[in-house]
Parts: sequence; C-alpha cells; structure tokens
Amino acid sequence: MVSVMRKFSLTLACSIMMVTTALAWDGDGEPKTITLTDAERTLVEQNSDFAFNLFRKTRDTENHVISPLSITYALGMLNNGADGITREEICQVLSGGRQEGYADVATMNAFCRKMLTESALLDEDTRVAIANTIYFNGDRKDVSLKSAFKDAAATYYDATPSIVNFSDPATLGIINQWATDHTDGMIRDLLKPEDMQDPNLVSFLLNAICFKGAWVNQFEEWQTQNAYFDNMRRTAMMMSQVNEFRYARTDLYQSVVLPYGNGSYQMTLFLPNYGKTLDNLLDAMNGTSWNAAKYQNYMVRLSMPRIETDTDQDLNEIMASLGMPNAFLEYNGHGFLDFCYFGDNEDDSDRCWISMMRQKAHLKLDEKGTEAAAATVIGMYDKAAPSQYAEFIADRPFLYIISERSTGIIFFIGQYMGDITMGMPQVESNTKTVENSAIYDLQGRRLDGTPAKGVYIQNGRKYVK
Repeated sequence: MVSVMRKFSLTLACSIMMVTTALAWDGDGEPKTITLTDAERTLVEQNSDFAFNLFRKTRDTENHVISPLSITYALGMLNNGADGITREEICQVLSGGRQEGYADVATMNAFCRKMLTESALLDEDTRVAIANTIYFNGDRKDVSLKSAFKDAAATYYDATPSIVNFSDPATLGIINQWATDHTDGMIRDLLKPEDMQDPNLVSFLLNAICFKGAWVNQFEEWQTQNAYFDNMRRTAMMMSQVNEFRYARTDLYQSVVLPYGNGSYQMTLFLPNYGKTLDNLLDAMNGTSWNAAKYQNYMVRLSMPRIETDTDQDLNEIMASLGMPNAFLEYNGHGFLDFCYFGDNEDDSDRCWISMMRQKAHLKLDEKGTEAAAATVIGMYDKAAPSQYAEFIADRPFLYIISERSTGIIFFIGQYMGDITMGMPQVESNTKTVENSAIYDLQGRRLDGTPAKGVYIQNGRKYVK
C-alpha cells in the first residue's frame, strides 16, 4: 500500500518560572548538582549554541523572551520518530548547527530523562517540574503510532498517548487545559480552534516545564522608581539594592548573577559596556563563552528594571533556516517515517512533516523574583567576604539568561529594551519611593538608633560610616 502524506502536530507547552516568596540563603554549603557524562556535558554546550542561534533569529528591537529548553524537549521527543536526513538535521540544529560531533538521539534522550528526574531534587525550596504528554487523533482510524516511538516517549519523556477525537470541539479545551494546568495557569489558549480543523492531523505532543523559586536577595519596593532608560528614549521602573553578588566585567560587557533559592538556579544579566550594543554582545556569545567570564564576589550596587514581556513567534522559517528544512518539506522523501504507520502494518510507514511551529512566551520580573512561561506548538502538517565594590546599572538594553547552575543548561533567554512610551516620557517617582531617612544594613533590615561603623543604605544610596 502506498503511504499517504499526513500531518501531525507537536506541542511544546510551556516552561514556567514563578517567584512569590523570599527565601534566605546564607551561603552555607554548596548548591546540589546534576552529574553529567562527557557526552552530556558536550550536549549542554552545543545546546547552548542552539539557544543563541535561536535567539539571534527570533529577536527584534523590542523586549523578547524564549525558552530553548522547551523546544529541545519537544524536538528531542519527536526525533525518535524521524528518519534519515531529517533526524540528522534535528540533531545538528539542537547541537548548535554542527555538521559532525553532534549529540545523537540516544544522548538527547538520556539527557532529557536525567533533567526530567533530577532537576526537581536540587533545591527543596525551588519547585521544578517537567512533564510531557501525547494526544492522538481518534478520528484517524487509518493511522497508528509506531511501537518503538511510543516506547521511547514513555521511557525517556514519561509521555503516554491519550486518544481523543480532534473533530470534537471539547478536545481543544482538553489540550489547552493540560497546558494551563502544567504551567500554573500561565499559558492559556495555547491552541486555537483553527489549529484543530485539518482532517489530516495525527497527533499533538506537549512538553511543560514549571519552575518556582525566589530571589536570594529581594529588592525593597520603596527603592523602586520610574526612570529614563536607554539614553532617555524610554522609561523603566528601576529596582535597586546593594548586596553581594557574583560579578564579572570584560571588554564587552558587565555581568552579574542573581541566584534563586539555594543557588541551584540563577539569572545572569549581561549589560553591554558603553559604546557596545546587544548586537555586539550576541555576536560574541556561544555555548562556551556565555558562561566563561571570571566571576568574583563583589559588593554590587545593582539597579535593574521590572520586566514584563510577552512573545508570540512563528518558527517554521526560523527553524528551517537554522538547518532542519527537511522537517518542513511535504514531499521530501524523508521526514518522520518512524513516527506512525498507515493501516495495520507497522512497516508501512506514514510520511509526516511539520506544518506549523510557534512559541508563545511570557516573563515577569519584580522585586520578589521572576515569573516566566513559554509554550511552543509544532504542527505536523567560594563563599568569601567581598573586598570589591561594583556598580551594575542596567539603564540600557541588556540580555538575561535563566539557567541551572551545575549543568549550565539554559531555560530562558531574553532581552529588555525598555518600556515604550508615547512622546517624551514623564518620569515620576513610584508612590512608594519617597524620601526615607531610615538607615538599613546591606541585607535590607531597618536599623534603630545610631549604627556602628560599617556600610549602610540611606535614601537608596550606600554610605560608609
């Protein structure tokens, strides 16, 4: 029997990062780690190359955030159903575009499994959960998922197919609710009614990553104020504190690391030096260099904006241009021959291709911490006392990365360009930001009486007594 070309859909739903409470970390002990094999360490470096390749392709001149890990999980699972050149191209793209020495499907499966089972155990005060599932179109009586693909999805991704009728209007709500439930309500209406209408759809594959943590060092709201940003082109609500952070400076940028919980997860900020741009910064960033600066403990006067960013990005052309065009070609002779089969014979492979790929992302950052979510749809049709002081004033466009410390795997990458204003912005102080003669120590605790000699904060500024 001649195989008929089919479409199916893969959904990477949602990485979420959400911070709601303050957690103190006194630095005793070290954050827990995930032990990687040599092949897995190489994969992380290569996958970070993919993260930067993807971000360079998707970014524009506005605020932007994506989750490369969400795409990695979904394509990693899907690649168990790919064959030939399509499988090679997906491996190469997820490995940063390498033509040789790239991570294969087995290595990707093992790494995804390890992160799935161990990432939640790193910090008891930080919740990390990764989930996957598959929805199969029960209307398609002529097509079935191949056994080997189902086994791989279950073994490495804990994904077991559920059969639902895509023609039933209730199915849209069922799939969207799964995404909402597994992102703590951050991602809603992932799929639209028109996404369900093609009768050739075979399946949706979904991935969700949930993260909840808190800044180790929170910001005091009374110090937050509205200020000019990017040489008075825009405005931003700037938060401020003075505290100990890991800090680095190169000829290209300043960088500071903001830890969550016990330090296993962190956000790294990259601020281009004056005279440099984000384009200059991103041109120099890759899977090795982004985390290679020599960080040291500094007392840092940190000022950075609150951020709230939403991104909705179509990815077909972008992913094809990164090096996997055959995954999107309808009549290429390759594709996903190991994904499903036609009729009753598993040897009668049914050709499928990606007809739609899209990511929707959200990030919110404030005094307490960070809240972020991303959903991607693919449709197949030393702790030491600091002796140094630095200033990190993020009052111009900068890059941020949320990662797991021990492996270096990138969960989110984004840029902040400032808040858009109509005409010349009227900069006014936050109503909570008023003249405050109270004296605070470097941990933000208010002091009564005359303090002893030391370093203190008053009216939002550091002074030494």
